[in-house]
Amino acid sequence: MKRRYISGMALSGMLLGLPLLGVLAAGKPVSRYLEFPPRTLYVKVAPFSWIHFVLYGLLFAALLFPILIFGGRALLRASAPVTVKRPFPWWGWMGLGLNGVSWIVAWSRIPALSFIQPHTFFPLWIAYVLVVNALCFRRDGTCMMTKHPAYFAALFPASAAFWWFFEYLNRFVQNWQYVGVEYGPAAYACLATLSFSTVLPAVLGTREWFLGTRWIREGFVFCPPALMHFKGVGAGVLILSGLGLLGIGIWPNALFPLLWVSPLLILLSFQVLTQEGAMLKALRRGDLRPAVSAALAALVCGLFWEMWNFHSLAKWVYRIPYVHRFELFEMPVLGYAGYLPFGLECAVIGDLLARGMKKSPRA
Repeated sequence: MKRRYISGMALSGMLLGLPLLGVLAAGKPVSRYLEFPPRTLYVKVAPFSWIHFVLYGLLFAALLFPILIFGGRALLRASAPVTVKRPFPWWGWMGLGLNGVSWIVAWSRIPALSFIQPHTFFPLWIAYVLVVNALCFRRDGTCMMTKHPAYFAALFPASAAFWWFFEYLNRFVQNWQYVGVEYGPAAYACLATLSFSTVLPAVLGTREWFLGTRWIREGFVFCPPALMHFKGVGAGVLILSGLGLLGIGIWPNALFPLLWVSPLLILLSFQVLTQEGAMLKALRRGDLRPAVSAALAALVCGLFWEMWNFHSLAKWVYRIPYVHRFELFEMPVLGYAGYLPFGLECAVIGDLLARGMKKSPRA
């Protein structure tokens, strides 16, 4: 327990302190990075570059296409599943109804609903969480919400803290900003925390659904990657990813992708060094199913996040260096690549929470 506490403190210190150290090293004023609510734009975003667009596009394809190829092969090889028909639970229908009403309110501009139109994010995503759990329940007879209710409830406050960390990192690159949101510090903190609380339940619920599909179950078990067994590799990756996190405060345009990649590598490096973590143990066995399902879950949630955001009254908009072109909703198409490592981060945090609660939700 003591070692875990020390590791947690060291991890928190790195994730929160390194970007700020980069700002101090660059001689930039620290105060603007701590503004709350964040309104000032001080990072000048680099213009579009075809060279960067092609390179990032090839990287995105290299990550996504193998998943589709191996999953498609597994789906073609698999025998027909034995299905047990279960009714869609009542709370799933309630989620569908809430989602439909919230969607209409979010995208309409009916004057009588103006008081609630800026606040549709939370009901939209509570509805999504209910529906995705209902889909798992209908298929499997159980779901995270019914099998591990305490863990499911704990995901909401954990999710709020988790996403506030990414809001903090965004201060150093300013890749997104919120518009249509004019609140004082207290109201902003409360309303944002409420919205952020749905991130982990949505991603991990979607991950559970993916884990139950045939093409995930049968398509992603390979030979164990030997590098996962060496602590020296973990230490090296920890140092490099820490330097990357330090660098985003100095070179925000060049290193903006590390906002998503460095925290993941730091988390996994700590798990390599401490020999803990469900996903790390699965990777050592050559089992890619937990990782692939988490990455795809975040990508699917990302599509819904961006779609429902597109016509909402209170929304976010993007400022992505080098690749800000060919938007799908508000997000440049290559920006969706960030959802892949983000899904892995969600899975790691979910595992840490489960071990802290001495639970073991489906992995």
